[in-house]
Amino acid sequence: MRKVAVTDYTFPSLDVEAAILEPLGCEIAALRERRPPSELVPLVADAEAVLTQFAPVNAEVVAAMGRARVIVRYGVGVDNVDLEAARAKGIPVCNVPDYCIDEVADHALAFILAATRNVEPNSRGVKAGNWKLAVPLAAMRALKGLAVGVVGCGRIGREVIRRLLPFKARLLAFDPVLPPAEVQALGAEPVSFERLLAESDVVTLHCPSTPRTRRMMNGDAFGRMKPAALLVNLARGDLVDTAALVEALRSGRLGGAALDVCDPEPIPPDHPLLRMDNVVLASHVASASVQAARTLRETAALTVARALRGEPLTNVVNGVTGPAA
Repeated sequence: MRKVAVTDYTFPSLDVEAAILEPLGCEIAALRERRPPSELVPLVADAEAVLTQFAPVNAEVVAAMGRARVIVRYGVGVDNVDLEAARAKGIPVCNVPDYCIDEVADHALAFILAATRNVEPNSRGVKAGNWKLAVPLAAMRALKGLAVGVVGCGRIGREVIRRLLPFKARLLAFDPVLPPAEVQALGAEPVSFERLLAESDVVTLHCPSTPRTRRMMNGDAFGRMKPAALLVNLARGDLVDTAALVEALRSGRLGGAALDVCDPEPIPPDHPLLRMDNVVLASHVASASVQAARTLRETAALTVARALRGEPLTNVVNGVTGPAA
């Protein structure tokens, strides 16, 4: 039997993966919950392929892989995998970049509207028996009069821009890779990161976690933002310096935040973010839908199948052009 290791998963079962891989003579060995690297080493040591969701596949884990032909991440971001260590061993790392574009873009729009229209405070007020506006009138804002800054114009960022266009907001966008003409074609104004911070009433993050982007939203960045601006993050928690965010919210420098991701995750039960009325929170669920979950799992398993058959791989993110020998 050919062993496929699954480091962790949040699905009810692995029946989708089994239906694709077992006919190829594969046996799936899986850990249900996220485990530390030391517990992943024996799991992956003799595996021909590794599927991972959130577990830390660091250099120690990659070094233990004696037979792996591919590492596949359940999702878009690959920041839990040591890409350089895998590249040094000749192991391709693949992701699934397009399974939840609409779900996350919808969720971003929902968060932006929830924050600008203060949906949560008003709902809580009514439930508490207060039939009146729960926030100052100035906190109830219409997108038509606001500037929304989109950081990152990849698949999801582009869809967020498309969804915002009918709301008649002024759209600013920063993407260091995308040519300005392509940003303009989307209906947004290409600007520098500094100008986006200075002019946006809402800043929404849609970029990957890299050494360049980690903690990009720090105390200095919050100091450059417009007073009472809102921060929306559905990308990665470590794009934001959480302590600096809390301070900016406490001081009134920021008007609020809407976060589907955080650093750390899960948010500790005593964390101040959980007690702030101007913060909307979700538990890293923006990608969730029945169809998205099935597409994610099928695509990941089919990528493993291609690697085991020695076929060319798609969505390789670490520069290794084919399955490991």
